[in-house]
Amino acid sequence: MSAGIILFAAFAVCLIVGVPVSISLGVASLCSVVFGGLSASSTVIAQRIFGVLQSTSIMAIAFFVLAGNLMTKGGISRRIVNFANCLVGNVRGGMSLALVLACAFFAALSGSAPATVIAIGTMLYNDMVKLGYPGDRTAGLLVVSGGLGPIIPPSIILGGIYSGMLTATESAAIAVVWAAIAGLFIYKELTVKELVPILKDSAKSSAMILFIIAASTAFSWVFTFSGASQALVNAVISMHLNSALFCFVVAIILLIFGTFMEGTAIAVLLVPVLWPIAQSMGIDVIHFGMIVCISNVVGTMTPPVAVNIFSASTVSGLKMGDIAKAEIPFLIGYVAVFFCCVFSETFCTFLI
Repeated sequence: MSAGIILFAAFAVCLIVGVPVSISLGVASLCSVVFGGLSASSTVIAQRIFGVLQSTSIMAIAFFVLAGNLMTKGGISRRIVNFANCLVGNVRGGMSLALVLACAFFAALSGSAPATVIAIGTMLYNDMVKLGYPGDRTAGLLVVSGGLGPIIPPSIILGGIYSGMLTATESAAIAVVWAAIAGLFIYKELTVKELVPILKDSAKSSAMILFIIAASTAFSWVFTFSGASQALVNAVISMHLNSALFCFVVAIILLIFGTFMEGTAIAVLLVPVLWPIAQSMGIDVIHFGMIVCISNVVGTMTPPVAVNIFSASTVSGLKMGDIAKAEIPFLIGYVAVFFCCVFSETFCTFLI
């Protein structure tokens, strides 16, 4: 447990002194291995980071970011925005509603929260600020709306995923090809010369996001290897909770971990040990899955590890702290829906 204490203490100190989140995660993991008495070499941190980056499934994020940039340059994003604006643009606060709808439509195509934030933010942020919308509040709304990406399945390749014919990475690659064909040959707003700058911009955005995910994965490995995760599970078991309280405790744990760990890492780390307990209590698998999925979405919006806020900061030029403060009113609504899922199985399964 001393290694776990060192892990969180080092992470907190790094954040307090202003070290970037991705580096803070790596430094905390390294300090825990070196000074926590773990029977592992310090090189294991580098191995974990590069091991994640070599995974084919993680490349889906890079492909979705590239697809988002191609959709923006190829005119697809603008048409999505125009369609959303036609639906709700004439009502009070119509541009805000249009932003939310545009994020929903784009998320259904890309399936990626960071790609949605970057693509729609590039199209709408400056225009909304010019119309008098507060910049920080607009960026906060963009962060929360971008969270629809992981929830709404990518419709362009939905059949391929559900049929088992395509993996997530292959589906993302198809989204890139579709976006390129639409921009080059259908709408003809994208030129071959623009492809190289688009690839460079996508590589930069993807690299920053992927490094945060990789460092978060190394952090989660140290957390598990130190025995802290098992101690947490044992503490939950010792409470002898009923199913409703168990779901509530799991939700709180997932929300807390979501503030400093990436969603995939949380799912890999905690779901295998928490699901057997939930199953023994008779909790529906869809209900439990919804709790995990929506908590992961909330995690993309809560600092310090918040890829949506990072993406919105890239688009708007605002500080991540300012965006985090501005998103609080919207985040409260998201969390309210989340706890409706936690306490009501019917709320999650009524369509089944």
